[in-house]
Amino acid sequence: MLAQASPWYAHALQRTAAGLAEPLAPPPRMEWTTRPGIGPGAKILGPDLRRKRVVELGCGPGHNAACLATRHAAQVTGVDLVGLQVRRARSHYGRLNNLTFVAGHALHYLHASDEQFDAIYSVFGAVGLVAPELLLPAIAHRLKPGCTLAFSVPHPQRGGRPPSADDRPRRDHVMLPDRTRLPVARWDFDAARWEKHLDRAGLWLASAQEFHDPRQSRWPTTLLITARKL
Repeated sequence: MLAQASPWYAHALQRTAAGLAEPLAPPPRMEWTTRPGIGPGAKILGPDLRRKRVVELGCGPGHNAACLATRHAAQVTGVDLVGLQVRRARSHYGRLNNLTFVAGHALHYLHASDEQFDAIYSVFGAVGLVAPELLLPAIAHRLKPGCTLAFSVPHPQRGGRPPSADDRPRRDHVMLPDRTRLPVARWDFDAARWEKHLDRAGLWLASAQEFHDPRQSRWPTTLLITARKL
């Protein structure tokens, strides 16, 4: 019931209302922003992902997970809170090898798993939407030493707004396909504050990259963080 009460359920419901999702060819490139072709692609997760165990926290329709499983031969699990999204992802890519989609809360999945992973990532997914003092230690516990966590979040200065001044989440919104805006809580940190939380969890900040939407060049729109387990 929690998932069905969330804005993400409403978003997925509108996306799937038009009809059943059809099988798709995996995308040729992994994307970290809302604009294709911007950012480093899959290489940020490691130079060779063949047979590596990778988890996406908040996989949505599964495009990035499918790319990693097919173009990079990784063993990928996509986790999403909303069962409708998981059904959509399976409709798109369920026929592919090396790829599994699971419905559930990212934090619960990490706590329940007994696996160690070579990479964990989130693209506008669970990181930033789940309390970092809970999620980051769970991620660190499941990462192999020296391996990578990468996540992209809406840039805290998008639209000229200031980043969060403390560790509390602040009110944001998600835009539905019909242009309805529903409220969400988001941890809207800049790179320095993310570094503090990563350090507490036993993760080392390796890089922080800012990206602009070419249509909105004044303010950065995406923050991409890469960290490694100590």
